[in-house]
Formats: sequence, C-alpha cells, structure tokens
Amino acid sequence: MSSPANDSPRHILSLSGGKDSAALAIYMRDRVDNMEYIFHDTDKELPETLDFLARLEAILGKPVVRTSSVDTFDHWLKVYGGMLPSNHRRWCTRKLKLEPFENYVGDGPVINYVGLRADEDRTGYISTKANITAVYPFREAGLVRADIIRILEDSGLGLPPYMDWGRSRSGCFFCFYQQRVEWVRLKETHPDLFEQAKRYEEQS
Repeated sequence: MSSPANDSPRHILSLSGGKDSAALAIYMRDRVDNMEYIFHDTDKELPETLDFLARLEAILGKPVVRTSSVDTFDHWLKVYGGMLPSNHRRWCTRKLKLEPFENYVGDGPVINYVGLRADEDRTGYISTKANITAVYPFREAGLVRADIIRILEDSGLGLPPYMDWGRSRSGCFFCFYQQRVEWVRLKETHPDLFEQAKRYEEQS
C-alpha cells in the first residue's frame, strides 16, 4: 500500500489477538479517526482468537485487515526444512508477522501504535524500517494491566476467551512459548489441535 498523496502518515495498529493490542484498539478508536487495524493470520490460530477479533471488529465499527499472503506457516515450515520455530530460531515471527506488516506498510510514512504497557519491561518485536515510527500510548499514559482489563470490560469485549481455559497468550495453537500446563489445557479443550501439534513435533 502507498501513502496518501499529501504524504501525511498512515496510522496503523497491529492486532495480535491478545488483550493488550485489543485494548489499545479500543483506547485509540475515538482518538484517531483514520486508524487502520491489521491482523497477521498464520492460519494456525485458535478458534477463540478469531472469534475475539470478530467481536472486536463490531466494537471498532471497522474491519480488521488480514495482511497474510498464501505463504502461511506450512509453506515456511517447508522452506525451513521442517525445522519448527524455537527461542533461537524465531522464523515464524519474522515471516508471518514482521514481513507481512512491512509489506502492508510499504515505504510511505507510518505511525505504528504498539500495545506495550507501563508495567512491562520489554521492547517487543518492532520494525526498524526508517519510514515507521512506533508510539506507545499505554506507556505514555502510565496505563498498567489493571487499566487494560478495565478498558476491555467497559467496552463489553472482555478478555480473550482462551484465557478462560488457561492459555496466557495469543499465537499459533502449538506455539513453543506455551507452558506445560498450557499444553495440558490445549489437550483438554481442543484435542484435535493437540493431535495436530503432536504431528508437527513428530515430523520435525
């Protein structure tokens, strides 16, 4: 996508399917009229994540653009020789999140809204393209986890439903960042997805 003819920056907010980015979208809804909401669908999302995003779209009154191409997780898994992502080989984040985001942004000026909270001690996985300026509204406003939960509850959206059964984060259903108890909960809640995850491990 190219930037508008007057070269004014586009305003883009990436949604992960998690609570912080969803709360930021609601928080910014009436502050930036021309916000673009995007989601990088890996084709391996939990059904709860997709339902959560659909309900968020209704609250925002705007569609959430899916940026993903045909090159989803299975494509890149073949490219990487069947090597599953890990802490040291996070090709999934680069190929399924960062690169689709940068392709969608293009080369015009962009303000990228990031949902890091004031009580988080991390930087996130942010693009370094020179035309992209990252801003952190929650940090600037001093908002912490309790504020994010309040925003979600006040909007009627609530927390992502996968948190009801013990999943702590969004992402692929077989994400390597899952804790052991989350694997147990996945097996209990989505036995079909758990079996798919097992097949990925066996093939790898």
